[in-house]
Amino acid sequence: MRIIRGRYKGRHFPTPTNFKARPTTDFAKEGLFNVLENNYVGFNEAPTALDLFAGTGSIGLEFASRGCSRVVSVEKDFKHWQFLQRIAHELNEGIWKPIHADVFKYVKQNRDTFDIVFADPPYSLPNLAELPDVVLGKPDTNQADSTVLVDGGLFILEHGKDYDFSANPYFIDHRNYGSVNFSFFRR
Repeated sequence: MRIIRGRYKGRHFPTPTNFKARPTTDFAKEGLFNVLENNYVGFNEAPTALDLFAGTGSIGLEFASRGCSRVVSVEKDFKHWQFLQRIAHELNEGIWKPIHADVFKYVKQNRDTFDIVFADPPYSLPNLAELPDVVLGKPDTNQADSTVLVDGGLFILEHGKDYDFSANPYFIDHRNYGSVNFSFFRR
């Protein structure tokens, strides 16, 4: 895993070969952050970010590297979380905090808010289509089930090509980078 830009630019964090995680490709990650910087996020304003289904931590580290003031990465798999903890200890800056938890429980119980929420669930996750409602709330109630996203905050969902979120009233954009798709939402 390689960090593309920012304070950790060029740093490599080799992931163990037995990892089950499917890391976002550098091509897709670079495309995502170009879209964010050019259209949605001023990283010089030090936003906060929540990285759900952190996997290798690639996206969370990229957020931290580019200027987020606080990044929390949530990962359920214990071995992946241990890897994230090792990197956080190595960086020793306190900006990036890996948490070992189930994403759905974390989102419902958490009381912190973030400017950006990014989710990269396994593409085979049975309830992947429900994630926008979990983070943003059901559109007809205008109330979020959680408080993880600030009003006006940005939610980005990475998913496979079989999903189309354009009918969601909070949907604002979609980008495709090969087999990687990003849907953007703002509440």
